[in-house]
This record gives sequence, C-alpha cells and structure tokens, in this order.
Amino acid sequence: MRNRYGILTQPIGQVLLRMSLPNLVGILTVLGFSLVDTFFISQLGTESLAAISFTFPVTLIISSLAIGIGAGVSTNLARLIGSGNGEKAKVFLHDALILTVTLISALCIIGSLFITPLFGLLGANQHSLPLIHDYMSIWYFGAPLLVLLMIGNQGLRATGDTGSPAKIMALASLINLVLDPLLIFGIGPFPRLEIEGAAIASLISWLVALSLSGYLLIIKYKLIHLVGLNVDRMRSNWRQLAHIAQPAALMNLLNPLANAAMMAMLARIDHGAVAAFGAGTRLESVLLIVVMALGSSLVPFIAQNLGAGQTERAHRALMLSLRFVLVFQTLLYLPLLFLAPTIARLFSDDPQVIEWLSFYIIALPAAYGPLGIVIIMATSLNAYHRPMSSLVLNICRLFLILLPLAALGSYIGGVKGLLLALPVTNTLMGIACYFLASRISEGKRAALHAQRIRK
Repeated sequence: MRNRYGILTQPIGQVLLRMSLPNLVGILTVLGFSLVDTFFISQLGTESLAAISFTFPVTLIISSLAIGIGAGVSTNLARLIGSGNGEKAKVFLHDALILTVTLISALCIIGSLFITPLFGLLGANQHSLPLIHDYMSIWYFGAPLLVLLMIGNQGLRATGDTGSPAKIMALASLINLVLDPLLIFGIGPFPRLEIEGAAIASLISWLVALSLSGYLLIIKYKLIHLVGLNVDRMRSNWRQLAHIAQPAALMNLLNPLANAAMMAMLARIDHGAVAAFGAGTRLESVLLIVVMALGSSLVPFIAQNLGAGQTERAHRALMLSLRFVLVFQTLLYLPLLFLAPTIARLFSDDPQVIEWLSFYIIALPAAYGPLGIVIIMATSLNAYHRPMSSLVLNICRLFLILLPLAALGSYIGGVKGLLLALPVTNTLMGIACYFLASRISEGKRAALHAQRIRK
C-alpha cells in the first residue's frame, strides 16, 4: 500500500518526524490564541488574569466537544473518500455540520444565560464576575464560529490537505495577536475595551479563518453537498459520527472538568492562586506541544502497521516515542529552573501571584516527562483498539488519584500543597503507563502469533 509518509517501510524516527511537523504547527497556532490572550489580559491586573483563568475550563469544554466531533468527521470522511464514495462524503459533512451548529449553538445559548451562577459555582467573586460576563457573553456568541472552523479544518485534513488548516490557523493567530493589544488597551483609534476586547479580537480572527476554510471546502474541494433534510439519512450519518465522536469528546472533557475542580479549590484559598494556575496551565500547553504533535502522529502509524501485521514495528515506535518524550521533556525542564521567576513576571506584577506561578513553573514541569508518557500511551491505546482502556486510564489519573491528592495537599499545604499533587500524580501514572505499554505490545504480538499458528 502506497503512503506518502512511508509508514510501513521507512525508518520509524524519520516517518514520525515528517508526520508530526504539520501537527506541531497546527497545535502551536491553536495554543497561541489562549496564551496571547492570557499575556495581554494579565497586564490589566490580577483580577483580570483571575477572571480569564476562570473561563478556561468552560471554553475547554466547548473545544473538547469540537475535538470529539472533529475526530468523527475526519475518520468518516477519510474512509468515504478513500473508498471512492465522494458524494456520500459530501452529504455526510453537510449533516455533520448541521448537528454541530445545532448542538454548539444550544449549549452557548444556555451558557450565556447562566454565566453568573456557573462561574459563581467555580468560585468567582463579585470582582471577577463582571469581567467574566464581559468576556464570555462575546465568547459564547463567537464559539459556533470556532467550532465550525475546527470541524472544517478536520474536513480538509481528511482530503489529505494538512498544510491549509495549519496556514489558516496561523493567520487567525496573527490577526488575534495584532488585534489583542489594540482592542484591550485602546491603542490609536481603537476604543479601550480591556477583557472584552480580547473576546472581540478572537471572534474577528475566527470569522476570517472560517471564511478561508469554507472557501476551500465549498469552492476548491467541493466537499459540501447541499441536500434536503432527510430524517432517516441524517440519523444514520449522526450515528456514524457519534461512534467515534462520543468517546473522543468524553476523553477530552475529563481534563477541563478536573481543572474546574482544581480551580474551585484554589478560589476558596485566594483568587491570586487562580490567576497563577490559569497562566500556568496555558504555559503547560505550550511546553507539552511536542508531546501532543507526536501523539497525534503515532496513532495512524501504529494502526497502519498493526493492520499490515508489522506488530514489532508498531511496538518499537511506541517504546521509542515514550523514551523520546521522557528525555526531551526532562531536558526542556532544565532552563525552567533558572527562568521561572522571569517568566512569572511576564504575567503579573503581584508578588503573591509571581511566587505561586514561579512555584508552578519549577514544580510541575519536573514531571512533564512522565506526563508525556501518559499522553502518548492514552492516545496510542486507540490504535490498539482499546479506546475504553484509554478512557479508564484518564479517569483513574484525574479523579481517583489527582483530585483526592489535591484536596489533601490543599488541606496540608495550601496552594503549594495542592499544586504538588500534579507532579506526584503524573510521576506515578507515567511509571504505570510505561509498564502498561510493554505488556500491551507483548500481548498484541502473542495474540497475532497464536493466530498465525492456527492458520
């Protein structure tokens, strides 16, 4: 079988590098949105930084649903296109977009009506709630555009075009980078809108990017076929979409839910701790970008090799990736030991926030190597046709280990005690996942070997 990456034949490291680079660019531009917003909003003060930090779990929930739907769209579209069913692919994407718009719009309407009680439940106080309302009322309005953009880009990737989605998101990030300071601080002819300006900047960048994505899907690739509303057809397509989308969305929902629980604990200690935690989680996403890019490339690599009967090659790729992320993240941690206070001062001039954020930057990345192992293992389990094992793995890490340790840590050591629960959890789970990787690979090889003997 011919593959432009040579997944079945070329050296493992070379193939994974070539597959990961487009993913790296795409992920970096997506993460750039939140990091840029966090940086500029942090210049408005601790309350503004705390307010934007409270929004992260909620915005991540919507994004997680989009990621899950996108996984279902990409998988089904690629299958239909690859099997020569181009017309069915166009109808499928049409029906998927209808479901997406309906679901996300309904969630955003409900969310906009319950901003105050929802964020009050998360621990936001009377100083943060007006700021959160200013930001989220606009964000909810623009969120369907973001989700449609994410789904559209997945549709483009299903055609084999991985470059255009990366370029589109890079342009969107650039627009957001330019508009953020103009609208937040009121530079030149622009009004000073503060935290509200950040939401407007994101909305404008999403609208431009969605226009480009829509042009490619509708005009260039003609991948959307406008058809009538047929209930039976739509239900059939939605069931196919849900088969992939439901577990993928649920998996991605776990992290924002756990983060929301952590943030609620911190809010009951000090709002400055929420500000530090919010900035720290944005930095964490960037520091783990190589792990995420490698993980998204490793799944198709393992799946194709397993399908071709090359179990040993799949096993070597998995173990090589686990060792690579452990070494890479450990080396990346070393400069953070010396740069932590400097990085923290970029996001705040509040001494308490600087202290907590510096502690976050020093303590948590020390275990990003083991965390990288957990991420790689969780994604690779899908290639081994064990999606429920991946889900159970994340449930155990977040809800059976992390949150109980965080509650105990906050009781004993306050903010720093709570934060230490993260590296402890990641280290324990990283060790467990490394041994799990060996056992799964050995088990797969043994099962295939027995199958060959029976034949």
